[in-house]
Amino acid sequence: MKKMVMTAVILLLGGAMTPASAQNREHQQMAAELRMLQEQQQQLALTFAQLAEALKALNARLEARLDEANNAMRKGFADQKLVIDGMGNDLRTIRERTDDASVRLGTIRDEIDALRTTVTALSQGQTSAAPVEPPDPNAPLPPVPPPAPLPSTAGLSPTRMYQTAFADYTSGQYSLAITGFEQFIRTFPRSEMADDAQFFIGEAQYMQNKFADAIAAYNAVIQNYAMGDQVPLALYKRGQAQQQLGQIDAARASWQLVLDKFPDSDGARLAKQRVDALGRQQPRQ
Repeated sequence: MKKMVMTAVILLLGGAMTPASAQNREHQQMAAELRMLQEQQQQLALTFAQLAEALKALNARLEARLDEANNAMRKGFADQKLVIDGMGNDLRTIRERTDDASVRLGTIRDEIDALRTTVTALSQGQTSAAPVEPPDPNAPLPPVPPPAPLPSTAGLSPTRMYQTAFADYTSGQYSLAITGFEQFIRTFPRSEMADDAQFFIGEAQYMQNKFADAIAAYNAVIQNYAMGDQVPLALYKRGQAQQQLGQIDAARASWQLVLDKFPDSDGARLAKQRVDALGRQQPRQ
């Protein structure tokens, strides 16, 4: 009886311990799988870190290539700008030399015209002379006629003719200067000194207190030689002549026109003084 009880107890204990060992094996298997997952996670993290480093290095190389390309393009644009600026300077120099050559050619053309006029006048004087008859020994000696004067412009170049008229102006022979300047403009209308001659006609009229005639001469400078360098001074002097005639509003308008159109000129600086003086002369309210 005792043996049977002992056998039953052993069987019962063996059956109770079997499930416990099975559960222990499952826990060990799950722990092993968990360790495998952790190792795989670490491996993935290491792989991602390596990929990030590779991407970072690739990005650095791309940025370096882009910087090199940008620098190359910038340098290329800078070189092109230098070339274009150089071509612009060369064209400007060529244009200036061309203009200078045109002016010189115009002066030479005017001098040739003056020489042609001289030759024509001399030829006409020789062909118009009357034939000389043999003198009568018993006849009284005829009076010697004065030589026919040559035209005042014969043999004169534009520069010589202008300087002659300007010398008359500086010596106070204003009427003679006006005649010389007018003759210069008629003879050499394309000369670069034509606007100067017209301006000094106005100056000579102003010095003779012929202010209305001076205004007309200054207007001729402004209208006929609008691209000349005497326009600012002509506007300023027109205002002075208008002020002498009591035309204060017209004078102020002339000076203001100089200030508006030619602010950096000598005429504008003089006109500014006149306008300021008129402002100081305004009666206080």
